[in-house]
Amino acid sequence: MDIQRLDHVQLAMPPGGEDRARAFYRDVLGIREVPKPPHLAKLGGCWFERDAVKVHLGVDPDFRAVHKAHAAFIVAHLGDLVRKLEHAGCSVIRDEASRDGYQHAYVDDPFGNRLELMELSARFR
Repeated sequence: MDIQRLDHVQLAMPPGGEDRARAFYRDVLGIREVPKPPHLAKLGGCWFERDAVKVHLGVDPDFRAVHKAHAAFIVAHLGDLVRKLEHAGCSVIRDEASRDGYQHAYVDDPFGNRLELMELSARFR
């Protein structure tokens, strides 16, 4: 039996953070919200999915943001996304050095969860 792919990433958020999650993941990153199954919806949180990208945010009453562990997203038009994030008030760290053929930027979601944004460098496309 071989693991074939990652289905989704689950990040934690504090109770009552759903509106902030929607403002960031749906409105800024452009990942649509999908309904949670009824037996999970009552627990709070929200799910965002678009094609193979699936980010689930679950409520953790003892929430603590993670700063080292992170989700990494492959993106198109990294510069445009960085500008959009900055316009929305997010602090973005842009890694000017290309590694492994990718340009990298880092942003925290509204709860302090670190996200890595990666775009294949033009010379590798």
